[in-house]
Amino acid sequence: MTSDESATGTPSLRRRRRAVAVGEILTAAECHIVEHGPAALSLRAVARSLAMTVQALYHYFPSRDHLVTALVTKAYDDLADAVQAAVDSAPDDTVVPRLVLAAEGYRGWANANPERFQLIYGTPLRHYEAPVEGPTTQALRRMSAIFRHELFGEFSTAQLAAADTPELSSSLQAHLEHLPPDALGSLPPPAASLFLSAWGHMHGLVVLEVFGHTAFIGAHQAEVFRAAMRNMLEDVHSRIPTGRISGEAWCESRGTAPPI
Repeated sequence: MTSDESATGTPSLRRRRRAVAVGEILTAAECHIVEHGPAALSLRAVARSLAMTVQALYHYFPSRDHLVTALVTKAYDDLADAVQAAVDSAPDDTVVPRLVLAAEGYRGWANANPERFQLIYGTPLRHYEAPVEGPTTQALRRMSAIFRHELFGEFSTAQLAAADTPELSSSLQAHLEHLPPDALGSLPPPAASLFLSAWGHMHGLVVLEVFGHTAFIGAHQAEVFRAAMRNMLEDVHSRIPTGRISGEAWCESRGTAPPI
C-alpha cells in the first residue's frame, strides 16, 4: 500500500482497476468451469472469453496454479458464507438445531454450485498442488470453524476431553494434539475424532447427492438429510458428559494436568 493509500484508507485507482479485472477473470473462469468442468480449465480459454491475450492475463495470474488457487479459495469462502448465512438467518424461535442449519447451508450451496463443489472436493486437478498453509487452507479452516462452534460451542474443554469415543492410538492422539490451533488443534483429541466423524458423515451424504447417487430418493432428499443430521448431532452430543467435570476426571481422560 502506498503512503497516500495509508493516509486516506482508500485504494489507489490502479489497485481498484486491478481488483475489478481480477474479479472479471475469476467470474469468467467460474463460468468456464460450469460449462466445461474443472479439468478443462485453462488460461488461454479464460483469456479468450474476455477478449484478452494470455500475456495480458499473466499480469494478474502468472500461472494456471495461481488462478486455480484463487478459484478454490473463493469457492471455500462462498461456501462458508452460505453456511454462516443459513445459521444467521434462522428465526429466533426455530426448533432446528444450528448445526443442522449449518449442514443444510452446506448442502444447499453444493447443490446450487455442483461444478465449483467438484473443484474443491472432486478429483484433484492434474499437476496442481495447493500452497502449504496458503489461502485455500485458511479458507477451509474458516468454514470448519463455523461447524466446530455449532457442534461443540456449548461444551467446556474438560467435557470435550472426556467424550466417550473408542480409544485413540497414541500416535493418532499425538498427531491430533499437534494440529494448528486454527485447524482442529484447539479441540481435545476425543472431540477432534468426533468432529472428523461428523464431518465425514455430513460431507459424504452431500457428495452422494451432488453426484446423483441418491436420486432414487427423489424429492425426499432434503427430509432424509435433515433427519440424518439430527441423528448425527444427537449421537455426538450423547457421547459428551454434561455438567461439571472434575479435575481428576479431566486428568484421567488426558493423561496430563487439568486446565486452569
